Amino acid sequence: MSLRQIETARLLISRLERLSADSLYAHRASGLRGSLLRYVDQTESGQQIVATGDFSQPHIDRMLTLGFQILEKAAKEIRPPRRWGNP
Repeated sequence: MSLRQIETARLLISRLERLSADSLYAHRASGLRGSLLRYVDQTESGQQIVATGDFSQPHIDRMLTLGFQILEKAAKEIRPPRRWGNP
């Protein structure tokens, strides 16, 4: 995992944990966050990572893409606050 991907993963982890529990995407985000956290922790601790299965480059790329898709869909659920006098 490149330094840029680690930074992107950290950003996604931070943003995904802020999703409201009321969001339809919170449960999906939780599992993805856990996977990203495991990978970042193992990468930063210097553990030897076998690039297969959950830690293959294509899988990491898919997790990062999925994270942004979840954030985008969750953002579309958010409605602006209603103002007094406006229905």
